[in-house]
Amino acid sequence: MQKFLALIGYSEGADYNTIVTGEDGKPETFSDFSHHPFENREPKVIRGNLKSTAAGRYQILYRFWKFYQHEMHLPDFSPDSQDQVAVRMIAECGALHDVSEGDVQTAILKCSSRWASFPGSTAGQGGKSMQQLVDFWNKENV
Repeated sequence: MQKFLALIGYSEGADYNTIVTGEDGKPETFSDFSHHPFENREPKVIRGNLKSTAAGRYQILYRFWKFYQHEMHLPDFSPDSQDQVAVRMIAECGALHDVSEGDVQTAILKCSSRWASFPGSTAGQGGKSMQQLVDFWNKENV
């Protein structure tokens, strides 16, 4: 599972302290993990009228974070809490077995509805190719 979590972070181009990159193209980070960084700020403009509240290693949207935080009794937006939410999302996509069996391509496709950077996503935000992700998976030493 740790290897697949690293793959998501690689695909999203994010770490635990990353805020979604906006139309200005400037990377932004946060240091207060006590809450989701969009709890007290406006969504970031991605391009045109598209705005986002994605944050953290898995680029979790604020509205989803609030649901998972309440549902899972998570105390903060720490790396551990982010990991727990990502594993829950993978499970909801029906990909836990694929991840445990090392069937990374199937897991990626099943999770493409959750991560915009995955091939097969309909979010239209671009991302990594299946080959790039498989190559990362094959060389990652997690």
